[in-house]
Amino acid sequence: MAAADSPSATLQRRDLCSRGIRLAGKMRSDVIDLLDTYVERQGLDASASVAAVEGVPVAAAERWDEQTGTQRLLENLAAYRAFRALLAQMLEEQREQLGEADAVLGQALAAVLLQVSAFAYHLEELLRLESRGTPSEEGAGPPPPPHLGLFERKLRGLGVLRELAQWAVRSARDLRQLAKPSPASSLAPSPAESP
Repeated sequence: MAAADSPSATLQRRDLCSRGIRLAGKMRSDVIDLLDTYVERQGLDASASVAAVEGVPVAAAERWDEQTGTQRLLENLAAYRAFRALLAQMLEEQREQLGEADAVLGQALAAVLLQVSAFAYHLEELLRLESRGTPSEEGAGPPPPPHLGLFERKLRGLGVLRELAQWAVRSARDLRQLAKPSPASSLAPSPAESP
């Protein structure tokens, strides 16, 4: 029997998943608050439409129910590593644009960046528990930011925050799925239910 299948590993996985679900819920709440602050401070319309942003991972997944636990964890980890880089870019741009004039927005961005980093570390812990190791970050992260005008940067930031809020929802859902007990390792694909 593999170590990942032992009762203590199962309990540890459930505990990590439960903590991750709470972290994702808190992160989503803080991102929603940040979105409100961001829209207000940047002078944007909350209902503004934002096209897909290059380098921003999309939370929607095709055939989500067919993914294994490992696939879920790896996709989440890749997404949060990308968001960590994107939020760092946004924070830097915000400081260049406004300096310390808007400390509230800067602090809120920094706080969410910290949560994203902590959540990525949490996902790495889960992958280590499953004896999967963690993929290296070489080449990870978004492409260098394009040279955008001020308004385009504001819209890109709005798109990043909206998608991050969606990822927090998906992450909680992924972790709930991973925490479910199964006869075999939870990372094995579950057999498709026949009608």
